[in-house]
Amino acid sequence: MSARRTILSGSTFEEQIGYARAVVDGDRVHVSGTTGFDYRTMTIAEGVVEQAEQCLRNIDEALREAGCSFADVVRVRYLLPDRADFEPCWPLLRERFGAARPAATMMVCGLADPRMRIEIEVDARRGSAG
Repeated sequence: MSARRTILSGSTFEEQIGYARAVVDGDRVHVSGTTGFDYRTMTIAEGVVEQAEQCLRNIDEALREAGCSFADVVRVRYLLPDRADFEPCWPLLRERFGAARPAATMMVCGLADPRMRIEIEVDARRGSAG
């Protein structure tokens, strides 16, 4: 059996709150809700599409470190404070998830920081892409 392994991005939120960007548990990879912060500079763009792009870059880094890719994603959850912000992100989301076609949910809810306009969480299974 594979040991549980955590992946850290360097986000100050991980240290302050006490969580990991991702957890690898056997062939399963669970990526925490990921926002549009650039974790190297702890800055965030204003626009929702730009934030979604950064979310996906952050998720991509965690997936790669876990030994998988967007093609291995089996579940995605989108969290947005404003439902009107979701549709502008669709082309970008389809670009990343369209081939894998994971199960997906979009929820409207408050996020931890008022600058955050989207948060994305994914679950993947290593090797599921074929």
